[in-house]
Parts: sequence; structure tokens; C-alpha cells
Amino acid sequence: MLRNTKLGSLRTTATERPSSHPSELPSSRGEYSRQDNWREYSTKPIRIDEKEPDVASAAKSDRISYAILTAPALLIYGLVIVIPVVYSLVLSFTDWAGAGIPNFIGFTNYVVMFSDPIFWWGLRNNGLVILVSLIGQIPLGFFLAYVIYRRLVRGAGFFEAVIFFPALLSPVVVALLFGVVFAPTGLVSQIIGRAINDPMFSLTIFNSKNTAILPYLIVLLWMYTGIYFIIFLANLQKTSPEMLEAAVLDGANEWHILKSLILPQQVPVFLTSAIYAVAGSLKSFEILWIMTNGGPSYYSSVLGLYMIQNTFSFYKYGFGSAISVVLILLSVFLILILSAIAARFTRVYEEGTH
Repeated sequence: MLRNTKLGSLRTTATERPSSHPSELPSSRGEYSRQDNWREYSTKPIRIDEKEPDVASAAKSDRISYAILTAPALLIYGLVIVIPVVYSLVLSFTDWAGAGIPNFIGFTNYVVMFSDPIFWWGLRNNGLVILVSLIGQIPLGFFLAYVIYRRLVRGAGFFEAVIFFPALLSPVVVALLFGVVFAPTGLVSQIIGRAINDPMFSLTIFNSKNTAILPYLIVLLWMYTGIYFIIFLANLQKTSPEMLEAAVLDGANEWHILKSLILPQQVPVFLTSAIYAVAGSLKSFEILWIMTNGGPSYYSSVLGLYMIQNTFSFYKYGFGSAISVVLILLSVFLILILSAIAARFTRVYEEGTH
């Protein structure tokens, strides 16, 4: 009996003693315990007020935004490029002289153009201009940019200004300047006369059928190399210096750095420069117009000058439009070839790096 009484008192004491577990103690702020809070929050339903985004409406909104942003550019492009090209194509099948109603004559303008020796000689001169641009201006611009970038010469800032300065001059000023330089008694004639000890020497470079275009090619090389120089220099400055330093530490010389590190990265730049050179070579005529006006005879004529003379001097707008269409097709053809060549070089480089 006594034993049972002691056990009952012990049970009563144990039940009256407060629990020392933190989760079972009331909070000091008079709120529910942590366990009660967890139970309360776990039983409450979760409300989701936000709706799932509508993918179709979002895509439609994006399309509308793109259309609004690109519409002004497309409108300007259509007004300046597409409509004139289509108009020239239609006009090339007529004999329009700038006034009156044009008469449809079919492919007569193209037949006359392809049978004209001036057209083929101008195409030959345009080919020389393109060659000077592709194998003269672009490689020389890259070489000069690489020399300046690698600090292979002193006074880099001075040479940058000197190389790019001709590109800032007006084509009219350049044409007048070099017209005097290559004149029969001009600067080049005097230098050659003193070199051969002939004070009566006269330069006759414009009188020859095969050399009349040479002064124009020299002017183009001198004037536009600076543009490609700036393009390549800007892209070379994006090259990681750490990569070049690592190559030098590994024992790579200047040729290996140029061949393995620099040139592969410049393939897209070469492609862009080549496209720019081809387009510029086919449409340029203003310098040649002032220097020689295509003469003597038509020996220094190009297709751009041939088009201008027939359109605005002889008032053969239909014939001039046919020449412009040929120039456009020739430009597109050459640009596609250059793009294919650049893509092949890029693919070969990527296969070699893997």
C-alpha cells in the first residue's frame, strides 16, 4: 500500500512538472509555440493568385514589337533600295530618254551593251580595280594594322594619322591633285626626267591603251588603304593580350602568332572588307571622271562611268538602267563567291582546332 502511494505521488509530480523542451514552451510574446505555429500554417491552404503566362499571347506581343521596331528601317530600305532596283529593271527593257512615254523594246539594250567594246573594256578595268582592292588595299591595310598593333615600329600614333589621312580627303581634291602629279610635265615626269638625266622627258602614261588605268589604280590604293587599316586595327585590339603572352612564353615567334592566332580570328573581317571592296570597286567613278573622263578614247573607262555617260550625257536612260542591272548582278555574284570562300576557310580552321 505504501509502495503504491509513493508511485502515485511520483506520477503526479512528473505530470505537474513543466516540460523543458523549447518546442513545448510558450513563447515570451504570448504567441503560439513554434510547433503550434507550424501545425497552423501547414493546415492553411495555399492560394495562387498569379496566373500562368499565356505563351501564345506573349509570342504575339513579341511579333508586334518586332514589327513596330523594324517597320521604319524596312520602309526606308524599300524606298531607297528595293523600289529603285525594280524600277531600273523595268526601265532597262525600254528606250526611255528621260521624257515622254517609254517604249518596250525587250532585250535590245542588253544586246547592244554586250556587243559594245567599250562595255567589255570597262569591265576589264573594273576587274583590275577589284584586284587592286582585294590583293592590294585589304592585305596592305591588314599588314600596316598588324605592325602598329604589335608595336613593331615607334610612333604608332603618328603612323595611324598618316595612313588614315588620305581617306578623309574629298575625291574631287584627290582627283585634281593626282591629275597634276601624273600630268605629262607633272611631278612624276620631273622625277623620272631627273633620274634619267632628260629634262625634256614627258610622261605619256595616259596615252597608252594598257597603262591609262594605272594612275587611277595607284590613287585608289593610296586613298582607301587607310579605311581597311582602321577596320583591322579595331578588330586586332579585341585580341586577348593574355593569349598572346601565353604564346610568347610557349616559345612562339611572330610568324606563328600571326598564322595560328591572329589570322583565323580575322576571317570574318576579311570577308566584310572584301564585300565592301567589291561593292565600292564596281560603283566608283568620280575620281576617274575628273582625272581622265574615261579617256583617252575609252581606255580608262569603267562600268560606272560608262553608265553615267550614257544616262546623263546621251540621255539613254533605258540603256543606263541595263548597265546598272548588270552591275547589281555582278556585285551579288562576286559577294556570293566571297562568302563561300570565307565559309570554307572558317570550316577548315574549325576542323583543325578540334
